[in-house]
Amino acid sequence: MDFSIKKHNYGFAVIFDMDGVIVDSNPVHKKALKQFCKSHGFDLTDSELRNKIYGRANKDWLPELFQNNLPAEEYEKLAKEKEALFRKLYSPVIKPLTGLINFLEELVLNNIPRAVATSAPPENVEFALEKTGTRKYFEIIVHEKMIKKGKPDPEVFLKTISKLNFAPEKCVIIEDSIAGIQAAKKAGTKVVAVTTTLSRNELFDYDLAINNFDELKVEHLKVLTADIN
Repeated sequence: MDFSIKKHNYGFAVIFDMDGVIVDSNPVHKKALKQFCKSHGFDLTDSELRNKIYGRANKDWLPELFQNNLPAEEYEKLAKEKEALFRKLYSPVIKPLTGLINFLEELVLNNIPRAVATSAPPENVEFALEKTGTRKYFEIIVHEKMIKKGKPDPEVFLKTISKLNFAPEKCVIIEDSIAGIQAAKKAGTKVVAVTTTLSRNELFDYDLAINNFDELKVEHLKVLTADIN
């Protein structure tokens, strides 16, 4: 199926990371990760979680955590265990990030293409989008199972950009993690950083920083991409 979008009012598209952007899920991921790691004999600090795990795909950090001492198929089982715990903990309280729905409606009103590009597994993507009522806003979704390399490798964003049928420099990526911002910049896009997971001082190399979507308008993105013809 061709998801390419060619008719739009502005000459750019918007790509959303999921965790920390569509939903402020990282506090629950942190809780789930700590429980999961402790149950397997690892007691990680907040710094270790931030520097070694946040923004990365399970298939990348799990082998590192277990020092590649397990059979390959065991990592898939561990990933499913961790993500099932996350969904169980998050289900009663999940909600979209402040201002997100209004911002998505503004993008729809202006016929601006929208996509999700995430390192999360498809079960989590479906869970988050359905629970928040945001699935209808996204024409294109690229998740963990559709890529070989996780962030900070730009593969997930380059694949999404290709599906959108836009040049990288005409895309704005909304991210919350250092690995995600690095991947976006490697892909050649503009970046809006959301300070759900890290502060402005902890993040770097972004073009605009916001606390939530009440602070972001289409006109801001138009200014960001104004130098692109």
